[in-house]
Amino acid sequence: MIEISHVTRKFEHFTAVDDLSFSVSEGEVLGFLGPNGAGKSTTMKIITGFLAPTSGTVTIDGHDIRTDPLAAKQLIGYLPEGAPSYPDMTVLGFLEFIAQIRGFSGKEMQQRVEKVLNDVDLSSVCEQTIDTLSKGFKRRVGLAQAILHDPKVLILDEPTDGLDPNQKHQVRQLIRNLAKDKIVIVSTHILEEVSAVCTRAIIIANGRIVADGTPNELEAQAPVTEAAEMPTAPGRLEAFFRSVTAQEA
Repeated sequence: MIEISHVTRKFEHFTAVDDLSFSVSEGEVLGFLGPNGAGKSTTMKIITGFLAPTSGTVTIDGHDIRTDPLAAKQLIGYLPEGAPSYPDMTVLGFLEFIAQIRGFSGKEMQQRVEKVLNDVDLSSVCEQTIDTLSKGFKRRVGLAQAILHDPKVLILDEPTDGLDPNQKHQVRQLIRNLAKDKIVIVSTHILEEVSAVCTRAIIIANGRIVADGTPNELEAQAPVTEAAEMPTAPGRLEAFFRSVTAQEA
């Protein structure tokens, strides 16, 4: 389980995350939503240990991300915004490098690399350098490194950004399969994605939670007039999203 308890992050006079508390259990796919500047990426960075909170705690399966960071980070797979990598490395070389960092070698390393190449459909470009890849392929390389060590917790920041419809479908199916025995947090602007893969959604605005429930529960709270104009599930979720975030703006 992930436990976020009273987390606040301040930057000089600006509060990006404001007393945030929630938990996520195994088997959940949590959609983490909010307008630009709401504090989504800051929260992701705090959960993964890239950024320290000003106050509050984050525990991953009982390990505090600040006081026991190595044990906590070993359980996490993270796809950050932008999917940073080493552009002059080949896809295969980069994934082998990540596998070695994760402590794998020999036959086990090769098996894990081959598996993620197949899982995210990268075999055809595995000998290309990353800087020659399209945005969609670079995103898939980022996803591959996040799942290579079969983490217990998977944190994905805009996982389908730049992918075509077929690739999006493939990644969403992969997320559903991974969620059977993992905790998955997906930060996204694509509300269709939340309806398609998430079992729960949290919406934040100004660093605070303004809604928490299943996608169906949130869609049912959409304003009646807007819901009538946008009858699809993503449309109703979008209407609800606008109604709760506009109140905070």
